[in-house]
Parts: sequence; C-alpha cells; structure tokens
Amino acid sequence: MKLKMILAAMMIVAVPACSEQTPETLNQTTDAPIRWRMTSVFPSSLTILGTIGKRFEQQVALISGGNLEFKYYEPGALVPPLEAFDAVSYGAIEAASATSGYWVGKEPALTFFSSFPFGPDSMEYLAWYYEGGGKALHNEIYNRHNIHAVICGISPPEASGWYNRKFEKPEDLAGLKVRFFGIGGRVLEKLGASAQLLAGGDIMPALELGTIDGAEFSMPAVDMDMGFWQVADYYYFPGWHQQSSLFEIMINLEKWNSLSATQKAQVESACGDNVRSSLAEGEAIQSKALRAIAAKGVSLETWPPEILDAFEAAWLDVATELSAEDETFAKVWDHMQAFRADYSVWRERGYLNAGHREKPE
Repeated sequence: MKLKMILAAMMIVAVPACSEQTPETLNQTTDAPIRWRMTSVFPSSLTILGTIGKRFEQQVALISGGNLEFKYYEPGALVPPLEAFDAVSYGAIEAASATSGYWVGKEPALTFFSSFPFGPDSMEYLAWYYEGGGKALHNEIYNRHNIHAVICGISPPEASGWYNRKFEKPEDLAGLKVRFFGIGGRVLEKLGASAQLLAGGDIMPALELGTIDGAEFSMPAVDMDMGFWQVADYYYFPGWHQQSSLFEIMINLEKWNSLSATQKAQVESACGDNVRSSLAEGEAIQSKALRAIAAKGVSLETWPPEILDAFEAAWLDVATELSAEDETFAKVWDHMQAFRADYSVWRERGYLNAGHREKPE
C-alpha cells in the first residue's frame, strides 16, 4: 500500500513536467541551431529577384524561432555571382539565392526549372513543379552536383529586351549583339544574333559603351529601377523567352541532409510563403512600371507575328538539338511537353482567352 502511494505521488509530480514540453521546446532540445552563409546572384535592391533572398532570410528565422539563420550576402561579397553554383557544390558556402537558368552551361536541362522559351505561365509552372513531377526531376539533376534546391519565388512574364532600333522581320536580328538570359540566347543565335550572358550589374555599362546593341534583363518593375530607359529607346514585348521564372535557394546537399525533418519543413515553408508573396507582388506592380517607362519617352513595342513565329521555330530546333546532345535535357523536355499537352485540356476550357476579355476603356 505504501509503495502504491509513493508511485502515485511520483506520477503526479511527473505530469506537469511532461505537459510543459511544447513542439517549440522539443525542437530547441533536439535541433542544433544552424548558422549558414547564403550568397545571392541578385542584389537585395532588385524587386523580387533580390528581395526574395532577403525575405527568405527573415521568414525562415521567424518560422524557426531563430533556430535557422541563412545570413544573406550581396553578390560578390563571398563569391562572384556566376560562381555561386560551384561554391555551393563544393561546400565553400552553404547556400545561394539564385535561379537555375544561370547554370545551363553545366546542365542544359536546368533551364526547365528557371524559364524557357514559350514556356508556361505561373499557374501552369507551379502545377507541373509541385504536382506534375517537376520537383523530383529538379533535385535529381542538382543532387549529381552535391546541391539540393528549394523553389523560393516566381515572377511574371519578362520583357524581351531594350534596343535602339525597331524590328520588322526576322532578318533584322542578324548581326545583333545582345545580352540574353539562359537558353533564349541560343535561340537568337539561330537567327543570326550574337548572345552573351552578363550579370545584372554589367549590363548598363555594356549598353552605354556600345559593347552590346541590346539587352533583356527582367520584368518592367525591375528594368525601370535598373535605369535601362536612359540608354535605349525601344522596349519589346512579349517576353517569349521567359513567360514565368522560378527562383530557388540552392543548399549544399550534405548540409541539407544534416538538417532535421522539422528544419527541412521550415525551409520549405518559408520558401512556399515566398512563392505566394512574389507571385502576388509581381502581378500587382507591372502596370505602374510600364506607365513610368513610357513617361520617360520609351516606345513600348510588340514583336511582329512573323518574328515571334521565327523565335518559336528556332526554339523548337534548339530543343531538338539539345535533346539529341543531352539525355537529361531530352528526359525533362519530354516530361514537360507531356504535362503541358494534358494540362491544355483544362486550360483551353477553364480559362478565358485574352481575346475574349473585355478591354478597359
């Protein structure tokens, strides 16, 4: 009897101690704090492109209660922007805020996890990535290079370039020297242009010095802030090469694997919130930027149908060539095409086409 009383008393004392163990306190006792360095390909001053990284830094710290710190560093502070891939792969730094289109020279198929010519809009892109198998393919490629990637933002269509001349037919592109992003540069080369990839901070000097004849960089809200309107008279649309763009946090694979399941979920949650925020912001701010650019005296131009058709035909040629050259490119391209063909059954019936919408006065 006395023994039973002693055991009962011990249980009463133990219950309050157990009830004080919340998910937060359990996390603090099981997950070691993480303090990692994260370089960025884009400066933090750039709307969406750069602010995505800063917002992720803040949100992941908030969600984790300070347990996860991804210290943001401006481009060049740790490594040059275009060396971020190797730095993360080798473990020289733990993470980078970037977009995989910068690394198509290493893995051509990475273009499909950033943007590609005549690609999907934001809704279709996210559907393919999260529900259509894109996410698994993404990390299948990155894991070969000791990298894990988490999609951490998305942007609306980009403009397709700043120029000081108008274009009327495909032949007008011959001899053009232009800064162009990703696989779209290879499309332009099919039409006789010369394309090169420059980091954002190098574009303006190249335009001013005449080293290049034109350049594309981003969406109107970003291009306005970059000041390209000071050195170019014509701004071309639509962004056939980037109808939507995915952004990511690259993390050294060994470092990623060292995280607990809770910490991985916190990273995913912070990035998921970033996707929502960037999608909404990107669509909300472009009209104001376009009006501001036009007010500077820039002429907003639309590519003639003949040139758009030439772009698309050249892209299909490039995709065919790359599929023959690279097995991974062919695998992802076929996967994307199959998803889009299936998705079109819904897209064409569920949504109004632009031509059916009532235009504002």
